[in-house]
Amino acid sequence: MDRQIVWQKLESLRKCLGRISDKCPETADLLALDLDAQDIITLNLTRAVQLCVDVAAHLIAGRNIAAPGTMGETFDALAQAAIINDELAIRLKRTVGFRNIAVHNYEAIDWQIVYAICQQHLIDFKEYAKAVTDAL
Repeated sequence: MDRQIVWQKLESLRKCLGRISDKCPETADLLALDLDAQDIITLNLTRAVQLCVDVAAHLIAGRNIAAPGTMGETFDALAQAAIINDELAIRLKRTVGFRNIAVHNYEAIDWQIVYAICQQHLIDFKEYAKAVTDAL
């Protein structure tokens, strides 16, 4: 495992979370009307999810853990290795579901849900980054 790559990815994650926080409007209704905010937030959320999966892949490879079959299973593998807790693994697996909708079916995005993610679940990414940092 290349720790420098992991640190770079965690820094990129921090920047994505900052962009999301900076660009999220004050209400879900405003988000539903603001195409630029939608694009910035969606792009940075999908990047954040991908960065978390990439970091997980590095950790898994560095610990000789069996390779997971799906993006979501990378978080299960980290939970089984006691790098993150089970509850965080479940929450992060849900972010993969959002990422898949954003990447493959953008028009189906529910902006109320995205707003809720921005307001209530960015902490999950921060908790993940802390757990990874502690594991290094």
